[in-house]
Amino acid sequence: MKSALGALLICACGAAHAATPSNATELEAKARVIDSRVLEIDAHTDVLLPGSPDADYTPGHNSRTDLDNLTRGHIGAVAFAIAVGPGPRTPEGIRAARAEADAKLAWIQSFIKEHPDRVELALRAGDIERIHAAGRIAIIESFLNARSLGADLSAIDSFYKQGVRLFGFAHAGNNDWADSSRPTGEPAVEHHGLSPLGRQAVARLNALGVIIDVSQLTSAGVLQTIALSKAPVIASHSDARALVDNTRNLSDAELDAIKRNGGVVHVTPFSPYLRPLAADFGSRVTALRQKFGLPAPTHPGLIGAEAGIDTLSPGQQRLYFAGLSALMPRATLDDYVDQIDYIVRRIGIDCVGIGTDFNHGSGIVGFNDASEAPNLTRELLRRGYSEADIRKIWGENFLRVFRRVEAVAAATTSRTQQP
Repeated sequence: MKSALGALLICACGAAHAATPSNATELEAKARVIDSRVLEIDAHTDVLLPGSPDADYTPGHNSRTDLDNLTRGHIGAVAFAIAVGPGPRTPEGIRAARAEADAKLAWIQSFIKEHPDRVELALRAGDIERIHAAGRIAIIESFLNARSLGADLSAIDSFYKQGVRLFGFAHAGNNDWADSSRPTGEPAVEHHGLSPLGRQAVARLNALGVIIDVSQLTSAGVLQTIALSKAPVIASHSDARALVDNTRNLSDAELDAIKRNGGVVHVTPFSPYLRPLAADFGSRVTALRQKFGLPAPTHPGLIGAEAGIDTLSPGQQRLYFAGLSALMPRATLDDYVDQIDYIVRRIGIDCVGIGTDFNHGSGIVGFNDASEAPNLTRELLRRGYSEADIRKIWGENFLRVFRRVEAVAAATTSRTQQP
């Protein structure tokens, strides 16, 4: 399916979208109006710390989600991820991962303190709307990869108290909580989805009112989380596997389960999830790794599962990631909205959102940083989506899930307090 879908787009519920404006000037003007009055939420972006790979920055070496880019893009709320990547699960490895997570949390907190007139921390769905109405950007703290927690379930409460309201179990590589959709050196299947610790965590996250993020989990992990959770979940940065067969993308069965759960899939503009890798990608990655003295990859198609990278110096790591980035396909806004179209048709307009994964290798032609978010609004409008549809995709669906998660937590607290 490519971008020209005609003047009408039939969504999953069977209703027709409004006709696409034929005049480019009219389309541009209408898109600007929509951007000015719609609350736009980015459900996942990364924090850049000193030493982050050059490929994660824009050509001017800026963050894709710095304040200027967010403002130019009319972004009303953004979830910054306290994320760590793959690494050893030894005591030393866990301490290093926790130090990285703490550094990213500290960065978010400093960012908020340094710009009190422009941003504010959001702890509830209502905070997001209030902050946006006041002309500021709502900052949501997100957590990704429980490797940094070791096997400490109580750490969830600690991060909650510091403001975390989104939680994802895994990144590349399995951990003590769940299997990853991108296993590294360990067996691909370790827990057959969630571990007993991960299952306990689902209940605790529901009780606290934290949104559970199923991006990065295996298919079994996604389905188990949905079965266990009393609240809707989100996939904060995932695409559809039916269009691009990458293990980080969601199968139709997973998409359908998220719909039944009342959750939302936040589509991500990450090129390897939007366009297939070249047939010789694995051999070219192997050659690149050999240049840096690294062994051949165990899973060459799993972007982000770069075992052994931690043995390189920071300078070598930057060069390696630059070389890896050059091997990846470069997707376009058309490819991206094709994914949105597919997921809308599969599970409905109420189950789709936006999660850019900016500052971690994401960015495509036409949507390379937050300032280019209006391009997405314009393309959605061109394809026949109404303003009501665009409101849902850009933020209302996320807010609906957040409110429901809060309601489940409130009901859980009420039950536990009954005599």
